[in-house]
Amino acid sequence: MQASDRFNINSQLEHLQAKYVGTGHADLNRFEWAVNIQRDSYASYIGHYPLLSLFAIAENESIGRERYNFMQKMLLPCGLPPEREED
Repeated sequence: MQASDRFNINSQLEHLQAKYVGTGHADLNRFEWAVNIQRDSYASYIGHYPLLSLFAIAENESIGRERYNFMQKMLLPCGLPPEREED
């Protein structure tokens, strides 16, 4: 791998991270990354009606109730954030 290839890959990665929030960045910690993944998943479940109906049938709930439950789970998908250590 040459230096120009490495620069090109890094610039593409930076462009991707600037364009899409869920891809992360250098200062993103593990908890924030997990929250992004969970919220993206719940948004996908809500946005795709066949998948939402599958969850509703599996849990024996109405589709509206399942949509409401997913939206509520989007608030704190991974629980409370961990305590940050002050430097």
